[in-house]
Amino acid sequence: MSLGSNLGNPVKHLREGILHLEALEGLEVVKVSSFYETAPWGREDQPPFVNLCLEILTSLTPHELLEATQGIEKRMGRIKKEVWGPRLIDIDILLMGEAEISEDDLTLPHPYMTRRAFVLIPLGEIAPGLRIRGIAVHDWIAALEDQSVTRMP
Repeated sequence: MSLGSNLGNPVKHLREGILHLEALEGLEVVKVSSFYETAPWGREDQPPFVNLCLEILTSLTPHELLEATQGIEKRMGRIKKEVWGPRLIDIDILLMGEAEISEDDLTLPHPYMTRRAFVLIPLGEIAPGLRIRGIAVHDWIAALEDQSVTRMP
């Protein structure tokens, strides 16, 4: 999973998001990456983001997990105004094992994950041996154009 925020106190919002995820029945947070400050992606006229990735174990189906994450976003006060716009909290499902889903409400693997350093770098930190569509996560990172991603202390 990938979490991001760029409104208010992003670190606080991400920590709160992790707590909400940990409270879900049928979900266990296994690993949490470092926090990374990143330049906005898709729309650059907004504050920088703070992003991280999680490794989870879950008995939830992909659609149950999507419903749960969207519920957390809503409870935390996220209002979806525009694509790639500022947000209090964003929780994305990146992968669920080998699942491949292409539906209106859910696409797995996440369709943009291999183009986003703010996803790949923290993902590579917690899962260095991960392969996405048969390619090592570090090879995806090496193929990216320079994107501003800074590990936070």
